[in-house]
Amino acid sequence: MSRPDAFRDFVATLADHLDDPDVRGERLAALAHLSRFHHDRLVSATAGEPPGRFRRRVLLERAAHRLLTTDAGVLDVALEAGFASHEGFTRAFRAAYGVPPTTWRRSPTQIRLAAPSGVHFHPPGGLRLPSRQETAMDLAGDMVDHHVHLLGEMLERAGRCPDVDLDAAVGALVPGIDDDPTLRSVLSRLVGQLGMWNAALDDRTYDWSVEEHETVDSMRRRLDVEGPAFAGRVRAASSEGRLDETFVDATCRPARVFTVGGMVAHVLTFAAHRRVVALGALARAGHGDLEWGDPVLAVGGPG
Repeated sequence: MSRPDAFRDFVATLADHLDDPDVRGERLAALAHLSRFHHDRLVSATAGEPPGRFRRRVLLERAAHRLLTTDAGVLDVALEAGFASHEGFTRAFRAAYGVPPTTWRRSPTQIRLAAPSGVHFHPPGGLRLPSRQETAMDLAGDMVDHHVHLLGEMLERAGRCPDVDLDAAVGALVPGIDDDPTLRSVLSRLVGQLGMWNAALDDRTYDWSVEEHETVDSMRRRLDVEGPAFAGRVRAASSEGRLDETFVDATCRPARVFTVGGMVAHVLTFAAHRRVVALGALARAGHGDLEWGDPVLAVGGPG
């Protein structure tokens, strides 16, 4: 049996028996029809960590997910993670996440711990191997790239508009976010949307004040940073099969768990509506050469 085969079998077996305290060490090796020594050596060589440490890390990731998404008490979460006491769980959790579980629950950070193998707890109750396959077309990455490029073209044309056109009302959009929208505010929000999610992924606070009557030059500078950063994240997650990877947005109150794919879908959904509105305003200002920014036309499809 090759190392990759042994490792895949180990991950599958562990996922099936994550809640069985007897399936560890010798039992895991026996299920793989290998000696304990040989099994541990094969898994460690592929995973970059011994099977026992691998299992404890996954259980701690699951425990962190439970702390964030349920009202279960810390002791219940500890017992579910295979710890015999609240104290033992707290020590292990603090060593992994830097703070006790009660503190982390109030101010959560990323659920996933460093893992050489790239295998993590995958809600609701399994494990996920990183993808080793490449797709012919990275649809998510292509759509985000199109959005970032088109936004840059829109800002170039907005730079030719006088303030009277930039600050003209463009109609209703998203109440509470796009109140009293103008061409300027919609373009700023399109750039800010990328910055906001980059901040969430980095566990940083997004500065909303930058969008207050922002200049087009400022938007361009921000897009030069936020656009490639966001597109790069999406491209990497898509190519590595991690669009269903979860992350904690601690900037929300209360903190919320999102998937990368859900974030991409959210960005593209709201961005598409805002883009159409902004493109209409640009056309009324005499800059209608971008038409409606249809991606099918950008890749040579039918009109």
